[in-house]
Amino acid sequence: MYRKAILTFALPVIVFSWLPAFADEVEIVAATANKSGSGWTVSVTLRHADTGWDHYADLWQVVTPDGDILGERVLLHPHVDEQPFTRSLSGVQVPEGLDEVIIRARDSVHGVSPQEFRLKLR
Repeated sequence: MYRKAILTFALPVIVFSWLPAFADEVEIVAATANKSGSGWTVSVTLRHADTGWDHYADLWQVVTPDGDILGERVLLHPHVDEQPFTRSLSGVQVPEGLDEVIIRARDSVHGVSPQEFRLKLR
């Protein structure tokens, strides 16, 4: 009887205790890059459970595999009713010979997500 009671209580606590931390981080859904003049236009689609000004996806970056930031798009407001959403950044200067960049994203509570999106340049 005690075993059943413990499992009935403990299992949901264990399962649901990790969900908010995972669900609250920003997710990079997709990204594209198009050569535009002397630079690149990068478009990134993010999904995040924005709740308002206190917790929202607030930035994404274009980074070299070595970690150099080539550009970043600051997101100036929450996107509570627009999920997922796509924003673009033009004029990204990619060093000659680089055929891949990494997209990173951040939210205002958890910081930079551990997810990285590798984007091939064509």
